[in-house]
Amino acid sequence: MTQAFRTDLPQRSYAAFLFDMDGTILTSIKAAERVWGQWARGHGLDVEAFLPTIHGKRTEETIRGLELPGVDPVAEAAFITRAEIEDVAGIEAIEGAAAFLDSLPRERWAIVTSAPRLLAEARIAAAGLPIPDVLVAAEDVERGKPAPDPFLLGARKLGVAPADCLVFEDTLAGLRSAEAAGMDSIVVTITHAHPLDTGVTAVRDYADLRAVKTPDGRLGVASAA
Repeated sequence: MTQAFRTDLPQRSYAAFLFDMDGTILTSIKAAERVWGQWARGHGLDVEAFLPTIHGKRTEETIRGLELPGVDPVAEAAFITRAEIEDVAGIEAIEGAAAFLDSLPRERWAIVTSAPRLLAEARIAAAGLPIPDVLVAAEDVERGKPAPDPFLLGARKLGVAPADCLVFEDTLAGLRSAEAAGMDSIVVTITHAHPLDTGVTAVRDYADLRAVKTPDGRLGVASAA
């Protein structure tokens, strides 16, 4: 992937849109960092250095990557997930996301997240967003992002070809997952503290974005201006 953001929107149409959740259609950074920060302090980690690494990956994989002695990644991931489900304070929809999703035919979009299903449903509800007919969660795939498996499963559940999907993401792991799945991507940047090393089209949020529907039911994106 190259360095600079692109601002031109894709000019083609797609069979379906696939959305990551955290940082893409809603922001749960405050809630997630409260829970993870407390956990990290309890395990003697440098909280400030650790927190930026938790986004875009499954909880178990994040913990396993730390290689902490005597720590069971499965048990710790379950503990963190329960804590995150109980703490949804401050979770909000990203600007324009609700209207953008509401404009899409339900059979033409899905959420593909690294969060466990119960946590995803709790956060989506807290943000006031619709639960889609197709929701691919952490436990639905053997390999999470950046492997292509989550997005490939989303396309399969919608009954569309992977190359006919447009992905909305916010992390490098997610963008690499979409690229590996053979899908085009748009990166949502509103939650970014620093630019990502990516060359895909970037949008800040959905305020200036609208979905375009073709007569045969396909989808495109255009500026709302």
